[in-house]
Amino acid sequence: MIKFICYPKCTTCKKARDFLDENGVAYEMRDIKTDNPSYEELKEWYEKSGLPLKRFFNTSGMLYRSMELKDKLPEMSEDEQLRLLASDGMLVKRPIAVSDDKVLVGFRPAEWADL
Repeated sequence: MIKFICYPKCTTCKKARDFLDENGVAYEMRDIKTDNPSYEELKEWYEKSGLPLKRFFNTSGMLYRSMELKDKLPEMSEDEQLRLLASDGMLVKRPIAVSDDKVLVGFRPAEWADL
């Protein structure tokens, strides 16, 4: 069973959920807005994913834009970025799929086919 971290009102998250259902993937759903990932979870997922930390930010979100993070992130340490992500679920890119051996951020059907 995978962890499926999403924002239920997000259309991309709905597509990802439909994809999981259609492909018979068992998952435990978690609302990123009401149950934000912790610093420890984000750090573990980041390390397991092999992705740049910037990929974990919801760069199209209003909060990201209002905080002017595009300009601030390059100046921040990895630790500061992880703490910022842990402070508000709306800063985190979604959906996130976490299995035993991989972490996928954002929905790309070709990547998710391997879950």
